[in-house]
Amino acid sequence: MPVKSHPTIRVGWREWVRMPSAGLPWIKAKIDTGARSSSVHAFDLDRFERDGEPWVRFSIHPWQGSDEDAVTLERPIVDERVVRSSSGHSEERVVVELELVLARRRRTTEVTLSNRDEMGFRMLIGRETLLHGYVVDPAVSYLGPRPKLHLRRRNRGR
Repeated sequence: MPVKSHPTIRVGWREWVRMPSAGLPWIKAKIDTGARSSSVHAFDLDRFERDGEPWVRFSIHPWQGSDEDAVTLERPIVDERVVRSSSGHSEERVVVELELVLARRRRTTEVTLSNRDEMGFRMLIGRETLLHGYVVDPAVSYLGPRPKLHLRRRNRGR
C-alpha cells in the first residue's frame, strides 16, 4: 500500500521524542532504519479486558539509567507479534498505538512494548514510523526540538 506523501523532515540518528497525550514530555530515542517497528521500554505489563476487548496497563521510565518519573498508561492491544532482535533473539511482544511527536510532526504509530532496560535508549523508532516523511542523516544527532538542559542532563552519557 503506498504511503501518503508528506513533506520530508530530516532527523539525526538519535532524537528527542514527546508523547504529550500520554503525559510523557520527553524520551530519548534511537532512530533505527534496520528495525521494522518502533519499540519503547515498558515494564509491569498487566493485561486485562475492557468492554470485551484486550487492553494492557504498563509503565515507562523516560530517563536512561533511572526509575524516576515513571508514567503508567493503559492502551488497547492492537496486535501481538514475534520480533527478532539484532542479536537474533525472538520474542513475542504486545503492540499498542501511541501518539508521538518526532521533529515537530505528530502522528499515531504502532509501538511494541519491550524491556529495553539494558539498551542504550528507552525508545527505538523503526521504519514503519519513518515512512511518513522522515529522512535519516546518520552523521548528526538531535535535529528536532529537545528539552531544556537540566532535563537533558538526566540522560548524560547516552
